Amino acid sequence: MYERLLQEAERENIEVLSLSLKGKIKGLYCDGIIAINKNISTTSEKTCVLAEELGHYYTSCGNIIDTSDTNNRKQEVKARRWAVKRLVTLKRIIQAFEAGCRNMYELAEYIGVTEDFLRSAFATYNAMYGNFKKRGSYVIYFDPPGVYKNI
Repeated sequence: MYERLLQEAERENIEVLSLSLKGKIKGLYCDGIIAINKNISTTSEKTCVLAEELGHYYTSCGNIIDTSDTNNRKQEVKARRWAVKRLVTLKRIIQAFEAGCRNMYELAEYIGVTEDFLRSAFATYNAMYGNFKKRGSYVIYFDPPGVYKNI
């Protein structure tokens, strides 16, 4: 998935750079450039960061670094939702279940995201849909996470 996101960034004329970023900053988007902290060692974490920064490209405007501003926090949520919908689709959750994934670790590995991002994705879907969402013959529960197939 990381490679696909890089290709998407390239199609959008966004340069993706690996840089030293101060503090706890994992990624930044500004004026057609995405910076990803070069200290991130796993592809799954780089994927999550790149997806969120692409989310900022598609959904945010202006300088939103000041998180005490309500509008900035709302833009952060929009970017995160974009990343969640891109990486942890309901279809992928069902595919992981069908592939035998039965816990958050296995699901995160299958999808290619971090466990923290996956937990955030389930919380995001819970805020969007409530405790569960029906999809075909499946019911995806968000709190607590789980997938059930109607027989």
